[in-house]
Amino acid sequence: MAGRDNAKKLGLTDREYDEIVKTLGREPNNVELGMYSVMWSEHCSYKNSRPVLKRFPVKGTHVLQGPGENAGIVDIGDNLAVVMKIESHNHPSAVEPYQGAATGVGGIIRDIFAMGARPVALLDSLRFGEPDNPGVKYLLKGVVSGIADYGNCMGIPTVGGEVYFNEAYRDNPLVNAMCVGIIRHEEIVRGRAAGVGNSVMLVGSATGRDGIHGASFASEELSEDSTSKRPSVQVGDPFMEKLLLEACLELRKNRWVVGIQDLGAAGLTCACSETAARAGTGIELDVALVPRREEGMTPYEVMLSESQERMLVIVEKGHEEDVQKIFEKWDLHAVKIGTVTGDGMLRVLENGRVVAEVPAKSLAEGAPVIKREGRRPAYMDNTDIDYSRLEMPSDLNEVLLRLLASPNIASKAWVYRQYDHTVRADTVVPPGSDAAVLRIKGTRKGIALTTDCNGLYCYLDPYEGGKQAVAEAARNLVVSGARPLAVTDCLNFGNPEKPEIFYQFEKCIDGISDAAKALGTPVISGNVSFYNETKERTVFPTPVVGMVGLLEDVERRCTMAFKKEGDVVVLLGTNTGELGASEYLKQIFGIQGGRPPRVDLEREKRVQQCCLKAIELGLLSSAHDISEGGLAVALAESCIAGGLGFKGEIHTGFRADALLFGEGQSRIIASLPEKNLSTLKELAEELRVEITVLGFVYPERMDITVKNGGSIAGMVSLCLEKMASAWCDSIKRKVEK
Repeated sequence: MAGRDNAKKLGLTDREYDEIVKTLGREPNNVELGMYSVMWSEHCSYKNSRPVLKRFPVKGTHVLQGPGENAGIVDIGDNLAVVMKIESHNHPSAVEPYQGAATGVGGIIRDIFAMGARPVALLDSLRFGEPDNPGVKYLLKGVVSGIADYGNCMGIPTVGGEVYFNEAYRDNPLVNAMCVGIIRHEEIVRGRAAGVGNSVMLVGSATGRDGIHGASFASEELSEDSTSKRPSVQVGDPFMEKLLLEACLELRKNRWVVGIQDLGAAGLTCACSETAARAGTGIELDVALVPRREEGMTPYEVMLSESQERMLVIVEKGHEEDVQKIFEKWDLHAVKIGTVTGDGMLRVLENGRVVAEVPAKSLAEGAPVIKREGRRPAYMDNTDIDYSRLEMPSDLNEVLLRLLASPNIASKAWVYRQYDHTVRADTVVPPGSDAAVLRIKGTRKGIALTTDCNGLYCYLDPYEGGKQAVAEAARNLVVSGARPLAVTDCLNFGNPEKPEIFYQFEKCIDGISDAAKALGTPVISGNVSFYNETKERTVFPTPVVGMVGLLEDVERRCTMAFKKEGDVVVLLGTNTGELGASEYLKQIFGIQGGRPPRVDLEREKRVQQCCLKAIELGLLSSAHDISEGGLAVALAESCIAGGLGFKGEIHTGFRADALLFGEGQSRIIASLPEKNLSTLKELAEELRVEITVLGFVYPERMDITVKNGGSIAGMVSLCLEKMASAWCDSIKRKVEK
């Protein structure tokens, strides 16, 4: 019998061990203890976060499936739906960047086709230390290669995402992968082991020793010993997954398919206990029947292995050969390993001998919830900055060029050019714009996709940072012509046992919740990733928001590029002159502080409604949201994307640098033919949105004159070629030098 000491080695607390003994009415054996250790890890159980996650809005008129399944589903009309999920693979990517990132992509793809949907797009949200650091370069190159190779081999386009650089992520990169699929309503499959007597089948690849205790590894801080845990990082085979995808999509067409579940974290233990718990049933399986690629594997290893490219399939009794025929055609294993029972137990046999017997629901849902208390970090009391003491730079041209070359603003083409974003021929707005846009075959519809989060905002003010992540994601969809529908989130934080970290977590959740309610975008799926820290540093709180939006007519899509010389350029929204937490402060003054810009959710909603309606009416030539770098950077990006310039005179009561580089929220710049301006003004007035004419689209250069009280407060005058040079190759130069 395994004892309390062994339980501690596996990461279980005394309280949890006592709960296991109480549940079983006896001491657990070694196999049972291993199963509980992975299922009750933070990664699988959410024991620290579950009570807080209940604050999310999860229901809406379009929601077909909310949290609790492999992925969330939102209706887009015409009997079609979008399936979406984002998850982290941070710790594996920190110790083995290529395989860590690759298997992160593979796992999120399986979550989508486990629901019966064909994956149509991938996105990735990445965080690294500063790209000049040799260790960061190694991680960055490995992660990007892993994502590219897996997605490209699968034939699924990687169409969007984001990359941020900050020292806070130097030792603990964040690698979040998002996948989106399309499905007809009647094809939806859920992960349920329903029907006593039905067969439990393991399909796909053979089982090895890779990934054992991967879930536990993801539930602890990184340390000097973490590199020794490379065996906990799974090894991916995208060609095998492609076969598995096609086989599962063929399988879903049959009514005798009861449920499908991905084998990800905690492997067979997780898949069996979760499917049984959802259905209120049990499962009896024999590990001797599991196809293996390594000799001498014990029941413990088989049940905890996280070998990739495997699925659990529940089928009606008598249809086992039908499943096998489908999978034999794709040269994959399909083996009956067990049966659905009515006693609620997960019973593990080896050649008929019982080696583990535990209540399935206690594994999947029984981890004791830990009620943490948050404490407001002391650093938040010292974030104010006296901007009057900061001398405004005399050369604003140089400031703008430095911002355009900043890794957090510069083009991410070095990253996304390694991804195939055109495969399947549905990508109509590729990476590099505010959001990716894909057409939905057989319809006039399109979907827009994005991921967003500013970790520095969330560090300096977690509540406002959480709001901003949702607001900007929605804004990025709106400027693309899409109506935001739903959120999937990946919540990346440090050690929740520290009250200051838990405070950050709670406040970010509150911010996301309030923004999601205000903007009508319920949270339908997601992932929590804690313990993202080392002895030296903790990552910024980084609650990444993935969002999908709907275009009823994909031909009405919009991009940020200026289109035609002479078009009027306007601002929707209100300039606020907020410099706190800006990229300007970081790059020019070396300051990561100040209060991040506030989000007025009512104003945000009105600005988005105005922009979306204007696009639907065909009034606008371009639209682009203002975010990192502020107004001047947004104008420059629209110029660079369109190969055209801008000329304008802007009146303000703020300092010139605050106007040009402040990152105030709820602002959109748009260009349009002058003949449409009066209609846009009427629409803005109707929706109570401030609109300001900034200037007009101009050839070859950008000239901005800032006036304060009638006097010239600052000027930017740069040729397009110089701005494009600073923006286009900055990251490539840093990474490859």
